[in-house]
Amino acid sequence: MAPPAVPAPPANRPATEHEFSAKDGVRLFYRAWLLPPPPPKLPGKQLGRPPEKPKRAVVLFHRGHEHSGRFQEMVDLLAMQDYSIFAWDARGHGRSPGDRGFAASFGRFVSDCDAFIAHISDEYKIPIESMAIIGHSVGAVIAATWVLDYAPPIRCLVLGGPALRVKLYVPLAMQGLRALSIVRKKSFVQSYVKPSMLTHDPAEQDAYRNDPLITRAIAVNILIGMHDAATRLLANASSIRVPTLILASGKDWVVEVPPQRDFCEKLGSARKEFKLYPEFFHDLFHETDRQQPIAKAREFIVREFAETAAILPPSEANQARYEQLRNPLPPYSPARWAFGAQRVFLKTIGRLSHGVGIGWKSGFDSGESLDHIYRNAAKGTTPLGRMIDRIYLASPGWNGIRQRKVNLERLLTSAIDRLGRDRKPVNILDVASGHGRYVLETMQRLGNAETSAVLRDFDPAHVEATRLLAQQLGVSNISCVQADAFDRDSYNSLNPAPNLAIVSGLFELFPDNKMVRTALRGIASVIPKNGCLIYTNQPWHPQLEMIARVLDNRQGKPWIMRCRAQSEMDELVRRAGFDKVEMLTDDDGIFTVSLARRNE
Repeated sequence: MAPPAVPAPPANRPATEHEFSAKDGVRLFYRAWLLPPPPPKLPGKQLGRPPEKPKRAVVLFHRGHEHSGRFQEMVDLLAMQDYSIFAWDARGHGRSPGDRGFAASFGRFVSDCDAFIAHISDEYKIPIESMAIIGHSVGAVIAATWVLDYAPPIRCLVLGGPALRVKLYVPLAMQGLRALSIVRKKSFVQSYVKPSMLTHDPAEQDAYRNDPLITRAIAVNILIGMHDAATRLLANASSIRVPTLILASGKDWVVEVPPQRDFCEKLGSARKEFKLYPEFFHDLFHETDRQQPIAKAREFIVREFAETAAILPPSEANQARYEQLRNPLPPYSPARWAFGAQRVFLKTIGRLSHGVGIGWKSGFDSGESLDHIYRNAAKGTTPLGRMIDRIYLASPGWNGIRQRKVNLERLLTSAIDRLGRDRKPVNILDVASGHGRYVLETMQRLGNAETSAVLRDFDPAHVEATRLLAQQLGVSNISCVQADAFDRDSYNSLNPAPNLAIVSGLFELFPDNKMVRTALRGIASVIPKNGCLIYTNQPWHPQLEMIARVLDNRQGKPWIMRCRAQSEMDELVRRAGFDKVEMLTDDDGIFTVSLARRNE
């Protein structure tokens, strides 16, 4: 079947040049191909005046080594005259600052992506629901990871040659890169890819070879981080519900094609397509017949904007995983014996570690445990105990928990600032505060006498610990109350009524969404319009099974966590009457913190 006809590109659709601020304050460069502004309205009736067209956007993410200037011809070939088009230079690329090919982590690129989309939406008044994303190679992995982690309500996603598995050609190359990253924290490799391996077009080969803004270096930590992000994408593809088109090159020297097809098959999207171009090299948007994939991308985007946005039930994969972890492994399973050995070690020698000892005494999910994690100071009996404690504190989950605290305090400060603009006192409600450290330390730092807090917890011991911590920090104007977050009636007696509620680290402990809905409805019943809700989520965990098979919770039972895709958690919050306005996560996407506004 012949590709759809592409309208003739305009003689010239020039780009304008801009900058936006990433979440760490770095100014990043981008190009914009904007629509002309509508003619000004004149006084009186405008007979025959055409209605203003809805604002829509296509956002482009370039592959590794490249920059946004390389998209000019693609913009012209897309010929999407009713869409504004945007493309960034990722940090360390093109005209954006930073060491060439480097970022502190692959997650930093994903965070930059979120900031870029938010900037476009705010600066140009284009709803995120009216945006389509096109990502190429590394840019495709960045865009897909952003969709997985942040669950944005974009209209559709086009992934060109997503670098889900890079062809490294050297045996044990990834293991070697991981070893190199330990020996040398900031190291680089040079791309082996020659222009002739990217495209059959001699002119495009010369353009790539002679472009001064293209860098051949890429940081080792980015290669590793992208590999790990791609592994997570392949494992959690069912959580992505956005309509998705994948364009693949049959003779790709750079990335493997089977993982792209596998990813497409696993996607939870109601509408998804996989299109293979058998003779294409990797750079399909600069190939000799590039008009074919570009036309396909255009056709897919235009069709999706003409369709009603699909509303799908949440994926059941995480609930099924939770139920699986509730069942013991067979007696003959090697994993059962391995996890059993870990449990024996932690119950015996592991108790020399202060943190492990707290976990066995109070539960590894308890407020006491979290307080030790937040302090991040290794303690133990004997040097061996302190060494075990340091290893324990450095686990991926606990690193994520500490970053969650940082993100909580950041969004809590942002929410207090938002509410303070109305010159009203800020009344905080934390429905399950544990020891309440993040709230109390934020209140101590801000020192705002107009801010009060009610810190509630189901465990009376946590309530008393919170009261003592508040005294130590010198924080007044708080109340510490024993209460059940899932008792809807318990919210009716709050005085003063809160305008900022926090739910942190609670919902992942409970598998039943009915309980989550009950708590959210109770919160919504007391938060006024434009009040705020801060909520956390755990979309995945790299040690989920180990924790379930080895560690105990505060009730002395196996600590089995119920992960929720971010889209599932956001939908529960939306149905309770809140709109998400901002989200932060750690580099690995384990723990998210979101800020939502009461909409009614």
